[in-house]
Amino acid sequence: MENKIALITGATSGIGEATARLFAQKGLKIIICGRRKERLERLQAELSQLTSVHTLCFDVSKYHEVTESLTTLPQEWKDIDVLVNNAGNAHGLEPIHTGKLSDWEAMIDINVKGLLYVSQCIIPQMVERKTGHIINIGSIAGKETYPNGNVYCASKAAVDSLTKGMRMDLNPFGIKVTQIAPGLVETEFSLVRFKGDRERAKKVYEGYQPLTAQDIAQTIWFVVSAPTHVQIADLVIFPTAQASATIVKRN
Repeated sequence: MENKIALITGATSGIGEATARLFAQKGLKIIICGRRKERLERLQAELSQLTSVHTLCFDVSKYHEVTESLTTLPQEWKDIDVLVNNAGNAHGLEPIHTGKLSDWEAMIDINVKGLLYVSQCIIPQMVERKTGHIINIGSIAGKETYPNGNVYCASKAAVDSLTKGMRMDLNPFGIKVTQIAPGLVETEFSLVRFKGDRERAKKVYEGYQPLTAQDIAQTIWFVVSAPTHVQIADLVIFPTAQASATIVKRN
């Protein structure tokens, strides 16, 4: 894997940041993408001590920003070997009849359309070279709908279906496509979902040991570093305390 190029969306926090750090330690050249320029610059300064790092500041939900950023990559960064579609979000946790349109649009725009926008820019060169690996970060929410999850669950179910479709369409070109669907991971996820309400977000992870961003990064590395003939197609990962989208053993 050394000297291969990986592009990671949502790299300024959580799973994306942890993945960028691990990939840098493993010797991959990395393109880190996110909306928060200061965080990108700090991460670049740190990880540049380990490997070559290129930053792209854009919003995956804005098609023109995605295409402008990815189609103008310097020549030495164009041949991306690994794409980690990590950028995603949840907004709100209300029943369908009281949900907010702005929340629905944000989840669909980032979780579904954003993944498609980025993939559309990267996949053609993988097809041309007949090599590459795409990792889509899904969720247990894409496999099991839970109360008040409605649109978020639907957006992650779309990721599940898109991953399967990508794997079929890209099979003739030797391109691997993987979905990793985590359960409860303690990141900024709940803080964003509850719009900055730290107390409510904290309660999501109380009474048990949740997964960490580093756990998922290690899982991504396991998938990416598998032998050429091995494709991990779909991987669900829970903390030990979790049995399903709605069953969690709390102390």
